[in-house]
Amino acid sequence: MIKRKIEIMDTTLRDGEQTSGVSFSAAEKLTIAQLLLEELHIDRIEIASARVSEGEFQGVKGIMEWAASKGYAEKIEVLAFVDGGLSIEWMKKAGAKVQNLLTKGSLNHLTHQLKKTPQQHFTEIAESIAFAKENNIETNVYLEDWSNGMRNSPDYVFQYLDFLTQQPVKRILLPDTLGVLIPTETFEFISKITAKYPNTHFDFHAHNDYDLSVANAMEAVKAGINGLHVTVNGMGERAGNAPLESTVAVINDFFPEVSINIKESSLYSVSKLVETFTGYRIPANKPIVGDNVFTQTAGIHADGDNKNNLYFNDLLPERFGRKRKYALGKTSGKANIEKNLQELGLQLNQEDLKLVTQRIIELGDKKETVTKEDLPYIISDVLDSQTYEERITVASYVLVHAKGIRPSTTLCLKIDGEVIEENAQGDGQFDAFMNALAKIYKTKKMSLPKLIDYAVRIPPGSSSDALCETIITWTNNGKEFKTRGLDSDQTVAAIVATQKMLNVVTN
Repeated sequence: MIKRKIEIMDTTLRDGEQTSGVSFSAAEKLTIAQLLLEELHIDRIEIASARVSEGEFQGVKGIMEWAASKGYAEKIEVLAFVDGGLSIEWMKKAGAKVQNLLTKGSLNHLTHQLKKTPQQHFTEIAESIAFAKENNIETNVYLEDWSNGMRNSPDYVFQYLDFLTQQPVKRILLPDTLGVLIPTETFEFISKITAKYPNTHFDFHAHNDYDLSVANAMEAVKAGINGLHVTVNGMGERAGNAPLESTVAVINDFFPEVSINIKESSLYSVSKLVETFTGYRIPANKPIVGDNVFTQTAGIHADGDNKNNLYFNDLLPERFGRKRKYALGKTSGKANIEKNLQELGLQLNQEDLKLVTQRIIELGDKKETVTKEDLPYIISDVLDSQTYEERITVASYVLVHAKGIRPSTTLCLKIDGEVIEENAQGDGQFDAFMNALAKIYKTKKMSLPKLIDYAVRIPPGSSSDALCETIITWTNNGKEFKTRGLDSDQTVAAIVATQKMLNVVTN
């Protein structure tokens, strides 16, 4: 079967740059253009609007110089205006070869914004197209507000298309400028147009105001569209444009009769680079490129994945240069932990696995994020606690730290079932805790080991808001030993390490 080719036109550098607060430097534009064409294999890219600024001119000029050396000049497009040839002169100086001419696709826009008749507008458009051709510049034409035009003034739209299809125009671009279309309308409107003008190339340009841009792109493909406009990460004005990543995945998975050129495995890396350049953060749950979209959290899902991949779908992370992860938290269960242990090359018996699972659930209840890199430390902490009988426990404590007041601790310690309470101040919260502990031990005529070193570290590769490990070195009767404590709070981790010490010297 010969597949129908759909062109993908990326407008991240033009329409995407209209995202509030986003502005690319000339060097950033060149880098993104190179990645879009050479890494992702995008068919065409729209990189700028004519006559905007000197910076924009230099950006276009730099991209066109590179594109000319690579044979990509015809793949680079610039938004131009019906302005008596000024846009064409600007493009000539910059070396641009393709204009996307912005015109009115609804009678409402034409009447109230331009205050012109259709014939006046068509005459000026014909002059712009002719002038571009004289200067060896190819023309595509945007019908701004086309979607509202089809809703409210379809006679005007078809009058305009009758005119345009007789002009030396390569493509006609149909934008849902305000993002108002629903999928059934998209299919209906584009079907009418492709049926009436079967030999004309039409592109569809979706906006995402109702979160329907990908659904509308799907309907456009069903209706026979020849090209789709997208942006990396769905950037663009207001709610943005149709996202490149999701649009590509949908076409590849649901339209076997259609072919596109895009290299899926590079989508994620390009997405992250654009995120870095723009500061426009990708939501963690954004399909294809979000941090969490290939992370299983529920333990039942991880268990199902172990049993014939029961929770997999066609969106395999490897397609997009990514890996599946299994989150660790209160809902993860043993199956998630086992998946992460496998990646670390670790194995636990069922009893130890149960203890580690319980510790992770406790951390999850405190809304802590546990990573794969935290696991060895949690295992060490949990299994270390099993090596001695807990005769002494820190039943409760209050740590006070306030500006202008010396830190203090009220400590309630349980020794062989007896509860003893003391209060003390110190140079810090943990120092105050140790002073209160020393008071209790003095009352009981018991001796405390001496603290000789105190170290805190974050598990390598972990998140700093998850766990920290406190390692305390003690000396007792001339013998040095270490205890470790693990918690999201540094002082609490030190208290955990101290409780271990108390039991080690008591046993």
